[in-house]
Amino acid sequence: MNPLTKVKLINELNEKEAHLGIKDSVSWHAEYKDSAWIFIGGFPYELTEGDIICVFSQYGEIANINLVRDKKTGKSKGFCFLCYEDQRSTILAVDNFNGIKIKGRTLRVDHVSNYRPPKDSDDIDDVTKQLREEGCAPKAPSSESESEDECLLPLKKPKKDKKEKKKKKKEKKEKKKESKEERRVMQTDSPSTPAVRVKKEKEDTGYEKYVLKGAQESRGQETRDSRERPEDQHGNHRRGERERDREDERRMGKSRDEARGKDEQRPRHD
Repeated sequence: MNPLTKVKLINELNEKEAHLGIKDSVSWHAEYKDSAWIFIGGFPYELTEGDIICVFSQYGEIANINLVRDKKTGKSKGFCFLCYEDQRSTILAVDNFNGIKIKGRTLRVDHVSNYRPPKDSDDIDDVTKQLREEGCAPKAPSSESESEDECLLPLKKPKKDKKEKKKKKKEKKEKKKESKEERRVMQTDSPSTPAVRVKKEKEDTGYEKYVLKGAQESRGQETRDSRERPEDQHGNHRRGERERDREDERRMGKSRDEARGKDEQRPRHD
């Protein structure tokens, strides 16, 4: 994995824990509570042990440092291992120094669970010998509160349980496949269509009231129409009689006018 991606992942974890307010006993830092070593990588090659101690001593006293160098040239390879006297200083260093830039290069700071010291020659200080034999930042006597917090940590389940769960899942999948196949076979064997269940609708009292009201209103309109129809028929009959009388009068008037015209056309004998 790219070291820059590791830097981003560590910063994201720290931001999530700070946002959620997770306790120290359940934090991801608690996995490294038995080690006071940290890994520092990505710093410029010009930096020496003294420069690194000056930077990282802000969050605790440093017990030991191992700057990895080339055996032939003696130049720095750009990473080292650093040990604090107090293990809690490692949490502060990882949270605050991971991702910072020194001379344009981003640092990657992370915990080290099992630090393996290098195989040096016999020219070793007594202090480094003690640190390698006893370990850096030995465990302090834990109090009752710490023991209670440790009990809250989730225990890892053995691998056997995981294997059994996988087997159970496979068995369930196989059973589902068999049941599906049986259903398909049954459907192919029986040409008749399966019975369809029809759900009964619930009776709505409000709808019935609305229907009754509509029926009553329609009946009232029918009675009104039946009353108005004979009146309209009588009126039409009277109108027809009046028109007939007018036509008869017109015809009579025309016949009279024609008779008068004929009388006038006849010659008069004196």
